[in-house]
Amino acid sequence: MLPIIFGLASALSWGIGDFAGGLASRKVGAYRAVMYGEAIGLIFAFVAIPFVNEPFPDSHTLKWSIAAGLVGTIGLLAFFEAMRLGRISIVAPLSALIGAIIPVLVGGFLEGMPRPGVLLGFALALIAVVLISREKDEGNTKANSHLYLPILAGTAFGLYFVFMNEASENLVIGPLIAARSSGMLSIALYLLLKRESFRIKSGSWHLLTTNGFFDVGGNLFYILAAQAGRLDISAVLSSLYPGMTVFLAWLILKEKLQSSQWIGILLALIAIILITTA
Repeated sequence: MLPIIFGLASALSWGIGDFAGGLASRKVGAYRAVMYGEAIGLIFAFVAIPFVNEPFPDSHTLKWSIAAGLVGTIGLLAFFEAMRLGRISIVAPLSALIGAIIPVLVGGFLEGMPRPGVLLGFALALIAVVLISREKDEGNTKANSHLYLPILAGTAFGLYFVFMNEASENLVIGPLIAARSSGMLSIALYLLLKRESFRIKSGSWHLLTTNGFFDVGGNLFYILAAQAGRLDISAVLSSLYPGMTVFLAWLILKEKLQSSQWIGILLALIAIILITTA
């Protein structure tokens, strides 16, 4: 039961964090939202160091952690930018769906072919992508013109699941700190080279803090889930985060979806559950 509990806790935490991060990106931009969110999450990770007894990460752990941090940051940038330009309730399920498939494929390659139930989940996932991507917009194609961003985000998230699983076989906090540090520093370097301001609006700190806290929580619970069980099971359970993100978008932002898109979101969540439990 531990992988299931940790995986669902990861999904809940990531869902809240991504919703706050998506709102923050609309105020301060995707780059600053990701950078400050990772910096704040890093503070929470450092606070946890005295409460754990871990050795310093070796070179293997550091390399995979840094790789995970870089691809994860790319995913977050694409994810937040997609939420800034479009609708959270469309971006979140699509990116999660793609992010869930990659570790399942890797897990199947390493641990055997997927079962028939998993293949059924894949079929439902493809249908869900089509339904989620369709949106009548009365001649305005803006809603569908940025779908490459959640696809990119999902691909990066899937790679993050695989890389972080490799990095955190025996450690928790060390890989988490190394990954977040590499992501934060890469964005800071980019902003410096572009000579862009690091300033943000004062009214955005509560969103950035919420994002940083719950994002690092989601990462922590994912690592614990992966250590307690299989890569694919942990990753797919963690990918249930759109359920919370979409719920908050409906509750707070009053986002409305077409019936076909609701069906697509439902099929996406069913596909993730099938892939997990088959």
